[in-house]
Amino acid sequence: MYLAIAGNIGAGKTTLTTLLSKHYNFEPHYEDVEDNPYISDFYEDMQRWSFNLQIYFLNSRYNTILQLQKQKKNIIQDRTIYEDAYIFAPNLHSMGLMSTRDFETYQRIFESLNHTIKPPDLLVYLRAGIPSLVNNIQKRGREYEDSIRLDYLKRLNERYEGWISNYKPRHLIIEVDELNFAEKNEDVGLVIEKIHTEINGLF
Repeated sequence: MYLAIAGNIGAGKTTLTTLLSKHYNFEPHYEDVEDNPYISDFYEDMQRWSFNLQIYFLNSRYNTILQLQKQKKNIIQDRTIYEDAYIFAPNLHSMGLMSTRDFETYQRIFESLNHTIKPPDLLVYLRAGIPSLVNNIQKRGREYEDSIRLDYLKRLNERYEGWISNYKPRHLIIEVDELNFAEKNEDVGLVIEKIHTEINGLF
C-alpha cells in the first residue's frame, strides 16, 4: 500500500503523515526540507534559486518513489512528486520567478521520470484556507518561512484546486479548516474513518 498526503505549505501534511504512520504501522517518508541545501536561499531570492530548488525536490522525490516501489512495503509519503510538477514549478514560472527556458527544461525532465513511476494507491489532499495555512506556518516557526507572502500561498491554493479537480487516480479530499488533528484525537479519528473507507474500496 502506497499512501500519499498532498497539500499546500502549512496544511498539516507532516503532522498527519506521522499520525497515520503510527495508526496503520506504515513506514513514513517525509519531505526533505531541513537538509535541503537550497530552501533558505530560495525564500531569500526566489528568482535566483527556483530552478535549483525544484530540481532538488524532483530528484529527491523520484529516488524515494523508486526505493518504495522496490521495497514493496506499506508506506506513507509527505507530499508527492506531482505537486512539484503541476503546482510549484508552474506557479514560479507564472510569477516570473522561473525563466521559460528553465521551466521547459524542468517539464521535460519530469515527463521523462513520470513514465517510470506509479501513482499512490490513495492520495489524501488536505484542503486549507489561507488563515489556516498562515496559522500553522507561524506555529512551527521555521525561520526561512517568515518571508512567505500571502499572495504566494493564495496562488498555490488556486493551483492545488485546479490540479486536484483533474486528478484521476483514487484520492480523498479532507477539509482541514475545521479540524485540529494535531491536538484532537476525535479529529484524527474522523480522518482515519474517511481514509479507511477509501482503502477498503481498493480491495
